[in-house]
Amino acid sequence: MAADVGFNSGLRQRWIPDNDPTWNPDLPYGGKVYLARRKKPDGWFVTTIEGLVLCLTITFAFYAYFYFDSLHFHITHAYAHLGYASAQHQVGQRYLHGKGVEKHPVKAMEWFRKAADQGHPHASYNLAVGHMKGYKTDLKKGEAHQLVQHAAEHGVPEAHRVLNDVCARGGCK
Repeated sequence: MAADVGFNSGLRQRWIPDNDPTWNPDLPYGGKVYLARRKKPDGWFVTTIEGLVLCLTITFAFYAYFYFDSLHFHITHAYAHLGYASAQHQVGQRYLHGKGVEKHPVKAMEWFRKAADQGHPHASYNLAVGHMKGYKTDLKKGEAHQLVQHAAEHGVPEAHRVLNDVCARGGCK
């Protein structure tokens, strides 16, 4: 009686539709994938956007290759405005030496001041030495000595020499 109902020796059989001509028992799910759809080609707007992105990427690569100093300065300048002390020190160095930007010692001292206020030892040293060389800074009397001492305490070797040579003779005013 079990063979009459569709059971074969107690094993469960897979259901096969009787009237579906696309059914193929050799494929999983009978050859039907219910959620798959045929991919439509991208529209003209998406293709245009992809082309523009590709052109901009190539243009940026050429700009980065040929104008690396300028690009590096602009990126570092952005980080300096965000308040990163090492970036502020690098911007000050670039303004002081004129690498990738016009030489501007007053702006350099302003950036060294911002970095020194955050405790950057090299910026403290550069600000103090710039003050001693006569660049326009906003240092008060005795502050140059404190900055050089801070730099020396934090491992700037040039600061030790300035402390022993210049500041010992009263040059750190």
